[in-house]
Amino acid sequence: MKKKIYIAYTGGTIGMKKSKNGYIPISGFLQKQIKKISEFKKKYLPKFKIKEYQPLIDSSNMTPKNWKIIAYDIKNNYQKYDGFIILHGTDTMSYTASALSFILENLEKPVIITGSQIPLCEKKSDGKKNLINSLLIAANYSIKEVTLFFNNKLYRGNRTTKINANGLDAFSSPNLPPLFEIGKKKRIEKIKNKKKKLIVHKISNQPINIITIYPGISEKILKNYFLKPVKAVILCSYGTGNAPQNKKFLNQFKKARKKKIIIVNLTQCISGTVNMNNYSTGKTLSKFGVISGLDLTIEATLTKLHFLFSQKISIKKIKMKIKENLRGEITSKL
Repeated sequence: MKKKIYIAYTGGTIGMKKSKNGYIPISGFLQKQIKKISEFKKKYLPKFKIKEYQPLIDSSNMTPKNWKIIAYDIKNNYQKYDGFIILHGTDTMSYTASALSFILENLEKPVIITGSQIPLCEKKSDGKKNLINSLLIAANYSIKEVTLFFNNKLYRGNRTTKINANGLDAFSSPNLPPLFEIGKKKRIEKIKNKKKKLIVHKISNQPINIITIYPGISEKILKNYFLKPVKAVILCSYGTGNAPQNKKFLNQFKKARKKKIIIVNLTQCISGTVNMNNYSTGKTLSKFGVISGLDLTIEATLTKLHFLFSQKISIKKIKMKIKENLRGEITSKL
């Protein structure tokens, strides 16, 4: 029996058509291109159905509401198909991959997010390769989690970040090797899910800020990031979690703690982890209640905060869950 794969086309470059004003999404255009390409008719491919979302979304317009729509689309078709592929624009692909990993608990089927840097209608498009390989992986490999496939590599979705605006090797997983790479046999351990019923969690938009520390940043700038209705702030600090020691600057963190604002400390470095015990400049932050984000990506941290606040649990529990490895988003042994 051939496997059946459900493809949800949300929008993005892969199905766009050239116009006078640049590439734009056109309803039905992706399906027409796929029918023209003989490789999609090969017998070794699984059966697949394409569901086109209305309206098609440029990924820069993605919101938590859209993540929820995708998650419930998977839920509604979960028993009918052996795997799922989400065709998505690259700009926020890592955010959606991270968000879906938290929303979908107890996955027993592969969910692969992919797309392209060049539209499928162009001769040099990477879309054909990305989609065909995603179909083959979804049908033949038992990787039961949310992943992102791009340029021959399958990554854990919540460990990815976009690193190249133009090149075909657009994504990276800074703190975790690819789960699978075309042409190579090496694979790391998979997430071990107990066989339970799929749970689709709630998620909604939450007031969260992201601060990048830079030389000369003032307490007045910092103060604005902690204004109501902000619930959490992601602090992108230096190295292993260091920040300026100016008293007025640090006082803003003290005030934020009194407001019960959660502050998660991430490193600005491309890879590595936050350990605020390494230097006194990091220890000071921990004294004011700043939480280490360990080796989380910004995308995973933001979506995890959206997810946790949406569960209506206590602030204390959210702080604990941030450092807990829920879906393989944190390296367990640091």
